[in-house]
Amino acid sequence: MTGEWVLLSYRLPREPSGPRTTLWRRLRRLGVAQLADGLVALPADARTRESLEWLADDVLAAGGTAGLWVARPAGAAQERELATGMAAARAAEYRALAEECVTAAAAEPAERSRALRRLRSEFRAIGRRDFFPPPERENADRALRALGEAAVTAQVTR
Repeated sequence: MTGEWVLLSYRLPREPSGPRTTLWRRLRRLGVAQLADGLVALPADARTRESLEWLADDVLAAGGTAGLWVARPAGAAQERELATGMAAARAAEYRALAEECVTAAAAEPAERSRALRRLRSEFRAIGRRDFFPPPERENADRALRALGEAAVTAQVTR
């Protein structure tokens, strides 16, 4: 049995380009699955539906057209394909975060602390759009904890 998804169908004028860029950034921040040009999807829940409703309102305010739909994929294979694509995108983000943690652990103590705050915030942001957690999430969490321990150790030894 497949789950429900909320879909946003939208069209924005080419000019001015500002609303298109803003929409693209917000969609990226939400972690949507891009189904086609002007059609994105998220697993349906109250938060994702509200987020896409806000974006639809923004599209309309910018002179575009937008529609919100709740749908089910025709089969489990389609849903798996969506979930796999979304998990792969999050996996890449978690891998990059883990690499940044390793790099930051070798930095000077002040820079290490700044990087720790930034990377913790980034980890939380990725988590908000992580609907199908990949194994890389645990690796990133371990790398972040190791960075935190390195930052604490550096403060204690000063």
